[in-house]
Amino acid sequence: MPRLSEARREERRRHILTSAWSCFSRNGFHVTSMDDVIAATGMSSSAVYRYFRSKDEIIDAAADEALALVRDLFARLLERQPSPSPAEVVTAMVAEVDERSSHPDYDLTRIAIQAWGEALRSPELEARTRTFYSAVHDHVLELARRWRDEDRMPPEADEAQIATALITLMPGILVGRHLVAPVSADQLIRGLSALGALSWDA
Repeated sequence: MPRLSEARREERRRHILTSAWSCFSRNGFHVTSMDDVIAATGMSSSAVYRYFRSKDEIIDAAADEALALVRDLFARLLERQPSPSPAEVVTAMVAEVDERSSHPDYDLTRIAIQAWGEALRSPELEARTRTFYSAVHDHVLELARRWRDEDRMPPEADEAQIATALITLMPGILVGRHLVAPVSADQLIRGLSALGALSWDA
């Protein structure tokens, strides 16, 4: 039997992952069985196990992919010239959630929410999640520094605090979409602007 090319191997691995995403989107990580994933792939069990030795390995891969979406979004925003404004960043965050929720077969934003819960159970996934969000924080911190250089923020504002606040918005956008009600970019921008006008004195 001829050996598979690297491209073909990656294509099969990706097919297994997207099949698993469909199962996880519908039923969650723990209700989904390995047999469910195998059935969804249309492949033999031995073929699937060549790529993933267990359901936990598939969960780890799915979680990594979902979490990387957030990191990659901000990496793309950093590449834009001129730098996107704070309002454009919030708009891009909401648009990313909309896009990743729109695939007909799976919803990576649902998988991201499940990955956060799984990270509380798995020390290894927790460590990788912290690494992901540390990278995201660095990207947003660089954006905030550019805003300072461009006089888009008050001179007394702290770049690290701004980065933390923006990163914290993303879980809220996802949870709001699935468990409360979808939030538009305009709602968030207007709400953040109103908060900025409040007096925070004790």
